[in-house]
Amino acid sequence: MEKKLGLQSSQIEDSKRKYGSNKLPEQEPETFWEKFKGNLDDPMLKLLIAIAGIMIVMFCFGQAEIYEPIGTIIAILLVASIGAKTEMSSDAEYRKLKNSTKKDTCKVYRNGVVTVIDMDDVVVGDIVLLQSGDKIPADGVLIDGALRVNNSALNGETEECKKEAASNDFEMPLEITGDTFVDKHSLFRGAVIYNGEGLMEVKRVGIGNPETNYPGTMMGKMAEEMNTEEPDSPLKVKLAKLAKQISTFGYVGAIALAVAYMVHFVMVAGGVGAYLDLGWLHILKDFIKAAELAIVIIVCAVPEGLPLMISIVLMSNTGEMLKHNVLVRKAIGIETAGSLNTLFSDKTGTITKGVLEVVEFFDGSGVSSDIRSKDCKIRDYLNLAIGKNTGAMFDDEHRVIGGNMTDKALMEFLSEDVFNKLRDDKDCVITKQQGFNSANKFSSSYIASLGKTFYKGAPEKLLAKATKYVDANGEIKPLDRSVIDTKSVQLAERAMRLLAFGYSEKELVEDAINDDLVLIGLVAIRDDVRPEAVEAIKECHRAGVHVCMITGDRKETALAIAKESGLITSEEDVVLTSEELNKMSDDEIKNIFDKITCIARALPTDKSRMVRIGQSLNKVCGMTGDGVNDSPALKSADVGFAMGLSGTDAAKEAADLVITDDNFRSIKDAILFGRTIYLNILKFCRFQLTINVAAVLVSAILPFLGFESPLGVNKNTYYNYRK
Repeated sequence: MEKKLGLQSSQIEDSKRKYGSNKLPEQEPETFWEKFKGNLDDPMLKLLIAIAGIMIVMFCFGQAEIYEPIGTIIAILLVASIGAKTEMSSDAEYRKLKNSTKKDTCKVYRNGVVTVIDMDDVVVGDIVLLQSGDKIPADGVLIDGALRVNNSALNGETEECKKEAASNDFEMPLEITGDTFVDKHSLFRGAVIYNGEGLMEVKRVGIGNPETNYPGTMMGKMAEEMNTEEPDSPLKVKLAKLAKQISTFGYVGAIALAVAYMVHFVMVAGGVGAYLDLGWLHILKDFIKAAELAIVIIVCAVPEGLPLMISIVLMSNTGEMLKHNVLVRKAIGIETAGSLNTLFSDKTGTITKGVLEVVEFFDGSGVSSDIRSKDCKIRDYLNLAIGKNTGAMFDDEHRVIGGNMTDKALMEFLSEDVFNKLRDDKDCVITKQQGFNSANKFSSSYIASLGKTFYKGAPEKLLAKATKYVDANGEIKPLDRSVIDTKSVQLAERAMRLLAFGYSEKELVEDAINDDLVLIGLVAIRDDVRPEAVEAIKECHRAGVHVCMITGDRKETALAIAKESGLITSEEDVVLTSEELNKMSDDEIKNIFDKITCIARALPTDKSRMVRIGQSLNKVCGMTGDGVNDSPALKSADVGFAMGLSGTDAAKEAADLVITDDNFRSIKDAILFGRTIYLNILKFCRFQLTINVAAVLVSAILPFLGFESPLGVNKNTYYNYRK
């Protein structure tokens, strides 16, 4: 009862000072001016700014026309403005969506009564009342009740996680691993209650208290990671290198040619003495000519049109990418996707379909069959065992509602038409029923008109009673348990969950399975691999992209999916758990980086760490994600792919590209499309630099032959932008 009293008003501020606030730090949105200034940091634009400055100086000395520097400045402003405007438009949409969302609230015991407060106002020591549909406001321990929790916002997996009340001596672990998410007592901010009711004692809030080193929530750690700087894109890095090479070539060449031109004047005059006798005014004019030649060389060397061309190409291809289910949030992400050589991908919903479904059915003989396409007695029995033993149903919009995830998968397998037919059949009404519970591990329904009790439950429970099975023709045959065991092992290796069905000719008995049970068959359920993902992964491998699946699922499941999807191609490929990964140093991981194909029971911090290690190896890393947990890794990766259907706003905001159909195939398309754009940019660079080198040679050689250079500063600038 003392727990239910919760905190008193006087204790709230003390708790906040000692343990910190539950409010998570947010990044302030960049203004147009900040984005504009950020775009001016582009290495090629910096070079153009320097050129514009030189032109202004030349204009002041009467050696250039005013439209020359103005034209260059307009081009610079245009490039920077296009990029800033596009980013502002994307940001505005996300901010609008975010601001329209109501603040999350929760129910806590304060001063002995239940009070609804903002999630940000929760403090350590609060007793939170959790019910079905509630979002957990902080990290803590369940002290009363029982819950089923969806941790997908934290580990990306939609599996139901059972929680029960902890004993008084239970301590929440300081080091959070993938297994901590699915332990019996710990609850984490951002997770959602599937069903049940309970009381949680808050142990950690926000980012904790850095002054006292008190730890914060797992979500708080991710929020802090979001404040890290984004890495430069591969294109920006290469353009910086190109700009440095061009500027070095231009400046050194210009100075050398200016000096050579002055030497040329001296030689034409007949020596140093004769040249000095011409007077300082003549020498000054020659110096200005040499300086003008140097400036022409610099202008010729710099491809002024390149930044504008890149901006236009990237912007114009955003519509084409959308046709391939790729929404471009940051234009530079298109090119970066094409430079990828390492891709870290989610499992659920990306490589797999994201929903549980019945993958296979087999009867007591161990033979698999497409039972739904057959009109036979065994199908009728199976329909009754499913349709009369479920908490799920179809709504007016033909969606499955109610029940747990397994019930929903079975209902989809049954089909709406069959369910409605069973429901409307007045001669097939349930007389007595017992629902599923964790102790019995089965549910049962007795239909008096048929004189049968139908069972659905764990295979070990039903098989312990079954000695016979019904075949496709409705004939009863003796059951060979070894056949079922062999088949079960094969399916377990593919990470399938099995569910058994049977019937009895006797009336239902509470908490028991009748000993005359006849086995109808078993179904294998799994979040199955997308068929198109298998081919997409092969294409990525052929394109030289190393794909590593990072999942919060069990190692056995992850290994099975990795094999079926084609991620594992040799015995040298490595599959690790988060715990195994965290025992390794960065150097140890670097040694096997290219062999790691799967990380199971992964934490959000594991994703960020793998990206950081990959980048230290000069890899161009991509990261897919859909939950709040993925946001830090999406931002720190060279290119982040957020899921459009299942993705949270936080994930989309952190990403460069949004995959509107959540399909790995679309990620593959983005990579190959980006690679094409990148190659086109390279072709343009070769084309323009070839012309620029020719212009440099013409401008450098002709003055020594007594001809005036046909390519002045204004002409060079004009030709560069026309190209």
